Amino acid sequence: MIDYHLIGIGGAGMSVVAELLQARGYEVSGSDQADSATLTRLRNLGITVFAGHKAEQVPPQATVVISTAVKETNPELAYALKMGMPVIHRSEALALAASGLEFIAVAGAHGKTTTSGMLAAAFSALGADPSFAVGGIVSKFGTGARLGAGPFFIAEADESDGSFLNYAPRVALVTNVEPDHLDHYGSEAAFEAAFDKFVSKITAEGALVVCADDPGAQALGNRAVAAGRRVWAYGLENIVEGGENLKISQLELFENKAKFVVEYGVKQIPVELNVTGAHNVLNATGALAVGLELGLDVGTVAESLAAFSGTGRRFEFKGEISQRRLFDDYAHHPSEVQAALKQARIVAGSGKVVVLFQPHLYSRTLNFQAEFASALELADAVVLADIYGAREEPMGGVTSHLIAEHTEKVSFVGALEAAAKVAADLTHAGDICITMGAGSVTGAGELILKAWQNQFE
Repeated sequence: MIDYHLIGIGGAGMSVVAELLQARGYEVSGSDQADSATLTRLRNLGITVFAGHKAEQVPPQATVVISTAVKETNPELAYALKMGMPVIHRSEALALAASGLEFIAVAGAHGKTTTSGMLAAAFSALGADPSFAVGGIVSKFGTGARLGAGPFFIAEADESDGSFLNYAPRVALVTNVEPDHLDHYGSEAAFEAAFDKFVSKITAEGALVVCADDPGAQALGNRAVAAGRRVWAYGLENIVEGGENLKISQLELFENKAKFVVEYGVKQIPVELNVTGAHNVLNATGALAVGLELGLDVGTVAESLAAFSGTGRRFEFKGEISQRRLFDDYAHHPSEVQAALKQARIVAGSGKVVVLFQPHLYSRTLNFQAEFASALELADAVVLADIYGAREEPMGGVTSHLIAEHTEKVSFVGALEAAAKVAADLTHAGDICITMGAGSVTGAGELILKAWQNQFE
């Protein structure tokens, strides 16, 4: 008998939940709009999956698991509601999979996938054998989910729809509180209030970890201290008064690694990462703070962070042809774009940086058009694809041209396939090209590589 049926099982978050539920001994099935590599992988694990949504695919007596993106018009959800079947959110199913373990929830407008992956890799390397649920493939494991034998469960906590409020973590790590998802929250104040509520969900014996260099996270930490919460803070520049503070110093960034020292009281903790970028240094220090809170040996945690080699679609190397290198990045918020392009500058060296950017959501493009343009100024050449609407319907007058109007670096605005050709042509020997965005832009990488290959056959 099927215990859980997941609608949209091919999504990054849903597929993780499916794997974890199966690993805990439940029978799992699910469906997605179209077949994919993810569905193939789930089939190979013995999970029953369907391409396409049909009411008859919903098993009797199953609990149906959905995300916010699943509408009541979906034939499977409509059937489940009609029949009075139990329907729960993906986050509730994840909390069920984590029952009985020390829950570590990583939240923030950006950086949570990488930080969750760092925690999973580091804790595994030091022998803690954690369970984890990360919304991306952790390179070290080739998956975003695993049920380990250890006492810790590490989860990426999604704030986009407020579902992170379904967790009661032992440790909550907040990378930043930078307004996003205003289509859901309606205002910056409501977005920030959700993080205050998230902090209130931390268990009585638990603690909050924040990045003090982010003004929103620092303010969250300050409010938590005032409320009597235990707070850890980390940063290159700032601290949280009344918290346990980890200060980053002696930072050196190289093409494929980073070296720095974490100052904690009188301790000087050397750390070396096998990824670069100041944002990754911050993420790693947050992971180190979690280890300290959980009573792990700080030196061992620091050494174990070297086990992290990246996550899928986070500045992921995709190929090189004739001294032209291609990377793929999930960045879809101005701060993420800026961080990725700062990393690109280090990796490119004396070469140029060409970015093919596909904006994600009409509302986000409208709200942050100038900020996107400012972040994209870090590239040498910008190619803009049409907006990937995802869950949103088109908005009158809202196109990628809104971003283009704020910068002179844009070479093209339009269809993704044509944009890929332009990006390929703009990339020369010694340069790097990045496909960037949370939509279908990752598929443009194959077009770029093929174009480069054709040039030199």
